[in-house]
Amino acid sequence: MSKQLLKKFGLGALSLGFIGGLAACGNGGSSTAANEEDGKTLTISVDSGYKDYVNEIKTKFEEDNDVKIKLVEKDMFEQLESLALDGPAGKAPDVMMAAYDRIGALGQQGHLAEVKLGNEADYNDTDKAQVTYEDKIYGAPAVIETLVLYYNKDLVDTAPTTFKDLEALAKDERFNFESEEGTNTGFLAKWTDFYYSYGLISGYGGYVFGEDGTDPSEIGLNNAGAVEGITYATDWFQNVWPKGMQDIKSAGDFVNQQFMSNKTAAIIDGPWQAQTYQENDINYGVSKIPTLNNGESYQPFGGGKGWVVSNYSKNKEVAQKWLDYVTNTENQEKFFEMVNEVPANQAARETAKGTNDELTTAVIEQYETAQAMPNIPEMAEVWTGAENLMFDAGSGRKTPKESADDAVKTISEAIEQKY
Repeated sequence: MSKQLLKKFGLGALSLGFIGGLAACGNGGSSTAANEEDGKTLTISVDSGYKDYVNEIKTKFEEDNDVKIKLVEKDMFEQLESLALDGPAGKAPDVMMAAYDRIGALGQQGHLAEVKLGNEADYNDTDKAQVTYEDKIYGAPAVIETLVLYYNKDLVDTAPTTFKDLEALAKDERFNFESEEGTNTGFLAKWTDFYYSYGLISGYGGYVFGEDGTDPSEIGLNNAGAVEGITYATDWFQNVWPKGMQDIKSAGDFVNQQFMSNKTAAIIDGPWQAQTYQENDINYGVSKIPTLNNGESYQPFGGGKGWVVSNYSKNKEVAQKWLDYVTNTENQEKFFEMVNEVPANQAARETAKGTNDELTTAVIEQYETAQAMPNIPEMAEVWTGAENLMFDAGSGRKTPKESADDAVKTISEAIEQKY
């Protein structure tokens, strides 16, 4: 499953897992028992891609804290889903990583320990919001990511900077879609997916849960601004793009196929796509998403991952020290060097930006306009309720206003019933 889909369905999948009873996935994680025996073992679970990084920096921490780090290699989402059962059974690691949108629910349910930000000065308000739930901090920010604009350097000389530039591409005959007369693929965006379209909706004034994403009683996805953004997207669906762009399931594949076939000049997607484009020898550039026609920035969700501590750990004091250590500037710079993901630490982020890597710079600049994805449990209902928001409007089944109103009604009713 793609990273963006994991983000979207993270909270919902997690909730269902807890309700249905997850099978324990404790292969390798026995930190609690080890800590009870000697008090000097800290078990850390990471995805395979982070293993070399932890091994690189762990020796100094072990020496400074008279502790031995036991490294467990396990998929992050599997680790988080097994925590509810592995924790009480003494099989969970002390420390792991968590997608930001998982942290609030895990903290609320008592599975994560409350922590302190040892490097608080190195984070901005958005970074802090990613790991905070009801004024309690449940993690240390480690990675940031958000949507960016990819453009084909063989097709356009410079990156589009406004949506007027993108509209001009849609009038360029080079990108006429031969299979459907009157359609064009000069610019494409998977707006049937709420994760992708939210930046457009929020740029026009829509929002999910109040101003700071924490008030589930205040849903702004059908206010005047949101409807304006949906109306703008509807024009693309009905008057520019091929019908395939309305397909909720396959639109993303269509976007990537067109881009990799040199039939599309610019698309909106995430940093996780860069490797695919590199492997297919696409001569691409990356930039911040262009300015909207109302003069505002595209405001997508800002996501990423943070380091968290199991609430079942018997070694929380040392675990806190690890969070402080692994997120300091030096180790976050090492993280970028070895893993090539954008660090959350502000000073390390500037170092990363100084490498002049287009993707890194684009993520950092776009993240400045991004909104922290709400990490309250009610966010699961937004993904479900807004699933057909753009399709209903873009296909003409409903007006933009009707589509927005119906989505908000679905979300509100689900929240009232479940929370």
